[in-house]
Amino acid sequence: MDPWIAEQAALIARPAERRLEALVAVSSPSGDGSAAEKCLAVCCALLPPEVEIERPPCSSPDHAPDLVARLPGTGTGRMLLLGHIDTVVPHDAHRVLGRSEDRLVGSGAVDMKGGVVLALGVMRALAERLETFAEVALLLVCDEEWRTSPFRHIESFASWDACLCFEAGELTAEGDEGVVVKRKAAGTLRVIAEGRSAHSGSAPEAGRNALLALAKVAEAVASCHSPTGPLRLTAVPTILTSGTAFNVVPGGGELWSDLRADDASAFDDVYAAIPAEHDGVRLIQDVQRVWPGMDAREQTAAMLESATALLGRPIVGTARGGASDASHFAPSIALTVDGLGPRGGAAHNPDEYVLPDSLRPRAEVALAIAMAALGRPDA
Repeated sequence: MDPWIAEQAALIARPAERRLEALVAVSSPSGDGSAAEKCLAVCCALLPPEVEIERPPCSSPDHAPDLVARLPGTGTGRMLLLGHIDTVVPHDAHRVLGRSEDRLVGSGAVDMKGGVVLALGVMRALAERLETFAEVALLLVCDEEWRTSPFRHIESFASWDACLCFEAGELTAEGDEGVVVKRKAAGTLRVIAEGRSAHSGSAPEAGRNALLALAKVAEAVASCHSPTGPLRLTAVPTILTSGTAFNVVPGGGELWSDLRADDASAFDDVYAAIPAEHDGVRLIQDVQRVWPGMDAREQTAAMLESATALLGRPIVGTARGGASDASHFAPSIALTVDGLGPRGGAAHNPDEYVLPDSLRPRAEVALAIAMAALGRPDA
């Protein structure tokens, strides 16, 4: 391994557990502006003093502004480090970081405050090597987990040389270090049912049952599910809300579904499968979001070879089904790599965790990728 990478990774890993504990201690569900500000304040305290802080508006209305930390250098090449500080966990279910056997368990630990810790560490390491780049920026957004508005930061970094996103890392089946270079497109579909309420005991025939209509929609969505098909479409109904009382025919409701595929064009099959009406209930489709897919396998192949040489062990490009903000940058930044965070699991689950033994090796991977992306054959 390159000596500089080994040295800096050790410096990143040494305080990483304490820094992760500080970030996870702040409950920061999407949409809570005060919580986001507290979390970003912790991040700012961990940045190198040379950075210039900007607070551009968040893509989602009524959210705290996002954070951009810019580190000017004296060399060439511009690289974006990317992460988010929001979680899916509400305040009343928040879990502070604690150790359980070989795991660090806490809300948002792996998705993605562990990755933010490593991104901050990489920024501090690069502050010691200003001659290796013209500018490095860290973008931390407050709304990745529940954004339905267009992503507003693409043009700001469209001409940059590399984008490194710090979602959770992984090992391949062969035990090699994995980074994500391919992701599915993601869609969120909401179907609104407009029926008619009626007394469910004395006059049920006067009603138009929105719940039954939405059940049909759920079946229609699920019938499109084809994870082994040509575009690997997954179509999963996830939230159904209908009815106000046990003795009333439900006159309204809504169904949410999660869609993923190699190409967003596959979602058209789902839209077409949903009727406009069922048994007198009007069904209205509302596409809440469509995030693009990402396929940077060809563009990043040479860079991964260089990073492997710097690291002294294989770094392998992998595919992942989950969505990420890296997908927004991939069309305009050829060298886009994701999955640079620590390894862990159970994201969006009360038992979400980071593997502490992965912090140092994943810091090594991130530093090797960063130097290779900046075109430094030796660090």
